[in-house]
Amino acid sequence: MRQPFEPESFFGHQPTTTASLPDPQPLLENLTRCVVEILAGARDLQQIARWVTDDVYRNLVKRVVLSDRARRARGAQVSRPTFSIGSVVVDEPRDGVVEAVVIVHGRARSRAVAIRLEGLDSRWRATAINVL
Repeated sequence: MRQPFEPESFFGHQPTTTASLPDPQPLLENLTRCVVEILAGARDLQQIARWVTDDVYRNLVKRVVLSDRARRARGAQVSRPTFSIGSVVVDEPRDGVVEAVVIVHGRARSRAVAIRLEGLDSRWRATAINVL
């Protein structure tokens, strides 16, 4: 009996093993920096489009719009935020998946950025980003 053709298994994202991918630590730190700057209005969201999935991109677009509205309502100017990257806690729940929490220390407060990276098409891509 012949199996039906499933286009998603052929044309969709192909999983990649952790061993075939580079160390995720630099990407986690850079994505965190970029996301914080994007939400502050100091960086364009398009700059990280290739490193995130479509769902993450859409969610970040919503957050950017809300942040922009809040800034305009306060009459605040866009400025590059001053912050430093603190500790990075990384866990690997299964092969080809990395979940991390990156602590960001700003002037007024510290925040956590949770990121899930999955190995897709021979590179890491963020499938979830949450700024807490």
